[in-house]
Amino acid sequence: MPKKKTNDVKAEIKKIVKKKKRKVYFGMEVQEAIVEYNSSDNDNERNVIYGTRIHKAFDKLAENIINTFKFTYFDYGFNDIKHETVAFMVMNMHKYDHTKGSKAFSYFSVVAKNYLILHNNNNYKKFKTHDKMDVLDRHRGNDTQGESDIVTLTNEIVEYFDKNMNSIFKKDRDLRIGYAIIDLMKQRDDIENFNKKAIYILIREMTDVETAHITSVVNVLKKHYKKLLNVYHKNGTIVHNFSGSFF
Repeated sequence: MPKKKTNDVKAEIKKIVKKKKRKVYFGMEVQEAIVEYNSSDNDNERNVIYGTRIHKAFDKLAENIINTFKFTYFDYGFNDIKHETVAFMVMNMHKYDHTKGSKAFSYFSVVAKNYLILHNNNNYKKFKTHDKMDVLDRHRGNDTQGESDIVTLTNEIVEYFDKNMNSIFKKDRDLRIGYAIIDLMKQRDDIENFNKKAIYILIREMTDVETAHITSVVNVLKKHYKKLLNVYHKNGTIVHNFSGSFF
């Protein structure tokens, strides 16, 4: 092989190797930094950890999600949207629990998308006619008590599952899925417009498991839900009258 061609091949190989060695912007180093941040009670230390080891990853993550999903109903600029998304991730940083098995990248991808989808949907609603909004408001006003009951029931179900998940499931994989579902239920006000498919996608991103495993866990939780519903209708509460697994 001619010397020139050999050098060209070597140069190409170096480019490929260099590309492969390129550092991931949100890897385990960032996850470890988030864990350290949450474990620290020293404001100065937390500021240093965030500024030197977390901020760039959050900024890049927000940028990528905004560019990927092309949200169309924001009425202000890209940088403002990005800054608000990063701020929302920071506000929710204390909720991340690495012991539940989810990777920080997946978890905060969901947090960022939840924020963006919520505000995109809210801005979309502004484009609806005032008449439709008035009808909706009147309907909600007539059903205040019913909504209150649903909120109470949902809160108690979330509390029950949060306390009893380790009794319901034994496999780490199933526990990851179960806790991911509970995390989404806790954020239900932000994701009320998601359909079933979108919820499954979020859980897959948070847990890195197959849909079949998610369905299996959901089916078990449904069985518990039906029994919890009966307890609630009978006693008017769940949490104070029942604890432990049904099985």
